[in-house]
Amino acid sequence: MRNRQRWPYILTLIVGLAAAALAQSGAPRVPVPPIKTSLGLMPGAAELPSRQALPDVLTFENGDPVATAAQWTKRREEMKRILAYYATGLMPPAPGNVRGRILKSSAVLSGAVIYRLVHLSFGPGSKYGFDVALFVPTSAKGRIPVVVFPTFGPTPGGTPLATMVRPPEQGKGLDALVIPLGDQTARAAEAAAATPQTSPVAPPAASASDPESAAAAHAELFRRGYALAIYHYQDTGEDTIGRMKDGNWAFRTTRYYPAHPDYDWGLAAGWAWGLSRCIDYLETQPFADREKFLAIGHSRIGKAVLIAGAFDDRIAVVAPAGSGAGGTGAYRFNGARGGGREGLADMMRKYPNWFSPNLYQFAADIDKLPFDQHWLVALAAPRAFISLEGTDDQNCVPNALKQAIAGAMPAYELLGVPRRLGVHYAPHRHALADEDWAALLDFADQQLFGKDVARRFDEFPESAR
Repeated sequence: MRNRQRWPYILTLIVGLAAAALAQSGAPRVPVPPIKTSLGLMPGAAELPSRQALPDVLTFENGDPVATAAQWTKRREEMKRILAYYATGLMPPAPGNVRGRILKSSAVLSGAVIYRLVHLSFGPGSKYGFDVALFVPTSAKGRIPVVVFPTFGPTPGGTPLATMVRPPEQGKGLDALVIPLGDQTARAAEAAAATPQTSPVAPPAASASDPESAAAAHAELFRRGYALAIYHYQDTGEDTIGRMKDGNWAFRTTRYYPAHPDYDWGLAAGWAWGLSRCIDYLETQPFADREKFLAIGHSRIGKAVLIAGAFDDRIAVVAPAGSGAGGTGAYRFNGARGGGREGLADMMRKYPNWFSPNLYQFAADIDKLPFDQHWLVALAAPRAFISLEGTDDQNCVPNALKQAIAGAMPAYELLGVPRRLGVHYAPHRHALADEDWAALLDFADQQLFGKDVARRFDEFPESAR
């Protein structure tokens, strides 16, 4: 079984190298054959039609229209299967045995909030898991909403799990590991060269390492009656790009991946799966309203939140922030052709292990994609969804997000909840800022409690042409 699991990655690498070499020589591209997974065999890029328009969320693959809520339920399952095959990789089912053990407990913010460090365990022999920091306002009466926040910062009060290497930033140091993508990458380079260059902004550590500072950073959240669950994202999948000697990705030797050798999920799906395990535990807690879970994450973690929201119906408010290419922005309007700095080709060049091994074959011809990122947005319907963005985020293309929101809106309209799909732009670059948190809480107050808020969630910057 292990050899069969390796083969798709080795095949992708070999064919990708050959295709890139031919592309650079001016010869026609070699079609990449489809890769067989436990989902069965689906058509490869060479067998799929080219279409510039976003694939309709309300049309079944056989061409039949989706006109009722019952039909949408069936269409969602069809879409999820396609996305698991081509976009995210297939995630394993829930382990069914998530348990929590309290390691620490104390009062913070002068007694206004109770902090607990909880170790989650699950999987075969309960030997897998990670720590989660929980913050619950003492003023809470009954069950309250819980914000789940995988973060770049350390788990407050916890001990970070050991990591093999520091994750690569902006593709640096990957020359020996990446596969050239021919003219698409060349166009991206030309677009980048024509854009005023600024040094990249590293994702901020949005929560401090000690519980008191972390609570202080989110005091407004507690004042509004929300609880918070924070954990370090790499505790649910080590963010390393390299391959092992057997050709398999190094991250598959970390965290809970060794327990699931028959699944081809990428790191973003693995991070999403970890978020769902956190919810598994929170569902058992007396303070948590099981109808009001929120999920927020920034940048690469925003991609994971997008996936979690599409595949886990328990998330009532899905809030990816600054997720860029591979996130909420449609691939067809992203990257060089959309005037942006990151597109599908760039993701496959820098971070191919975040995604399904079947996604690589579309890097040089994104119009062959049988889906686009608006499908992940639409799968949240009828639940609430908001994309939090920076007006000056160098990695995100406003028009790509605008097209994705427009492409997902028919699902929300069919279900009679168009106001549950929103977007908010704040004046900042690639970061998760206080204004983003304020917008999320206003949106959640509106969607979960019917409160009137002095914001609109349907406005795009002028650059979203």
